[in-house]
Amino acid sequence: MVLVAVTEDTRTARRTYGNWRRPTSPGLMGLGSIGTGVLIAGLVLVVITVMVAGLWQAVTLGTILGLVLLLLLAKDRHGRNLLSRIGARTGWWAARSRGAHLYSSGPTGRALWGTFQLPGLVAATRLSEHSDSYGRRFALLYTPATGHYSVVLGTEPDGSALVDQEQIDTWVADWGHWLANLGDEPSLEAVSVTIETAPDSGTRLRREVMTHMDPGAPEFARAMLTQAVERYPAGSSTVKAYVALTFTAAARTGGKKRTPEEMGHDLAARLPGLTQTLSATGAGASHPLSAQELCETIRIAYDPAAAALIDEAHAAGETPELSWYDVGPTYAEATYDGYLHDSALSVTWGMSTAPRGTVQSGVLAKLLAPHRDVARKRVTLLYRPVDAARAAAIVEADLRAAEFRATSSSKPAARDILATRAAAATASEEAAGAGLLNFGMLVTATVLDPGKEADARAAIDGLSATARLRLRLLRGSQDSAFAGALPLGLVLPRHLRVPAEMRDKL
Repeated sequence: MVLVAVTEDTRTARRTYGNWRRPTSPGLMGLGSIGTGVLIAGLVLVVITVMVAGLWQAVTLGTILGLVLLLLLAKDRHGRNLLSRIGARTGWWAARSRGAHLYSSGPTGRALWGTFQLPGLVAATRLSEHSDSYGRRFALLYTPATGHYSVVLGTEPDGSALVDQEQIDTWVADWGHWLANLGDEPSLEAVSVTIETAPDSGTRLRREVMTHMDPGAPEFARAMLTQAVERYPAGSSTVKAYVALTFTAAARTGGKKRTPEEMGHDLAARLPGLTQTLSATGAGASHPLSAQELCETIRIAYDPAAAALIDEAHAAGETPELSWYDVGPTYAEATYDGYLHDSALSVTWGMSTAPRGTVQSGVLAKLLAPHRDVARKRVTLLYRPVDAARAAAIVEADLRAAEFRATSSSKPAARDILATRAAAATASEEAAGAGLLNFGMLVTATVLDPGKEADARAAIDGLSATARLRLRLLRGSQDSAFAGALPLGLVLPRHLRVPAEMRDKL
């Protein structure tokens, strides 16, 4: 006789999540709509050349057409074709030749008035502060290049330790509802969630213990508390979470852009509802970040050595006064596969493939947790809600593209058949009232010692495997990717010269 111990977890089926897919456009031989158009037009031109100019001219033209198609069909494991890789390398060489990869600020730099202005995409941003209907001060960041306003919310996640699985499933469901409802928020463009892990300096623990220690307590108890304050911070980490909401400056398409005062007045009545519903998703107590708190967060991101000084100032009851033009780095250098800024070196990856199949709610737990080989780690989830009026057209077009790929061959591949089923399931869920959104991920690893860069890269590679993700090192755009991973609400596709819609059709 064999006895089997059955636990509650094995008797109860765990919920799984999935059915995300990359939108595609119909085309032949793996080409998109634009690539297929180039193929057909090229073949027609070759036939006309044979009839008019001769055979050798047609062969030359056919060879050129074949090379162009090779640039579009030769893809790496991240799905990038050879044309996009050549374009990225050429863009990096052009930026390096102009010296655009170097940045210097301060009295000896080139920033205006000798300030420590932020570099790159966030150089022209402007910060203002307003009050919501609860009387809470919140920072409002304006990005002139895209006409966006961003509000950053700070949260205190409850975590999943010692929490029942039913409660975790409820949190996940509420988070899905919160994201789905964002599609109905007026003028909302994007949402980003940033989870940042960093070493704990111990100043908060010291301030908490020293302010509550009884002077009349026994010497033994005082010695134990003092020893705990000195030894506990060693090797410990802090976890911070931010949610950035990005709104368009125009209330409607083609409308007049609103001023920061008008936008602040509009958001003052909407922020309490957004923070209240966000707290029900397991994010804990959430509040909008003030201008001072946002300045401290960005200052520490570009110069991690300033974290200890800022913590000590708060422990002493002082507030380090920072303006938006004082939070940038003194010196920054973007390399092809890294970003050196002040006292640290950072490397940023982007998600190229979401987890295949279905996953459980804790699939990102190890990726989000602190790691001993990475001094500071920042994982940013990027969401772009799709308007309900456009969602139906998008899922139907994606379904038609998947069906075209499956029926274009007499023996369709198993992957094409599964893609058709997934697209049909997405269309069915959208018709039933589900929300639709695009999502991505950026992972930034920061080390204080450049000699530990290899260990940090190996750590991220291992953590991405546990999360069933495929991450791609963002070569040639490390400075922009670093800024995109910060809780600033940047919508990176809006900063590209080639629209994402056109790149998806290649």
